Amino acid sequence: MEKIKDTIFKFLHLDNLLDNLSGYLETRLELYKLEVREDVARILSKAVVYIILFFFGFLFLMFFSIGLAHFINIYFQGAYVGYWIISSVYGLAFLLFIIFRKSMDKDFERRFMEMTKRKVK
Repeated sequence: MEKIKDTIFKFLHLDNLLDNLSGYLETRLELYKLEVREDVARILSKAVVYIILFFFGFLFLMFFSIGLAHFINIYFQGAYVGYWIISSVYGLAFLLFIIFRKSMDKDFERRFMEMTKRKVK
């Protein structure tokens, strides 16, 4: 039975077709693997860069805030006035983010969806 099957495949040239098809599928799978690796590497590299930028930005903001608060203390001749003013500014910004977080969330979601749609095309 196996010999007849092999003869029919050779007669209809299906054995080459099956070999080519399996080779094509293996190649496409390898291509997808490489594309996924490239995407992961790109995302990880961007994440590392953003984490480093966030870290240095955070350090800058902290030291700048302390310096500005100290300057305001000297200007108002008080020991804590500058720190209260700077913390009030941050508190106000925090409250604004809490109040408008839903609209900001929807805006960011819309922008990310647009970015992913552009990438697919």
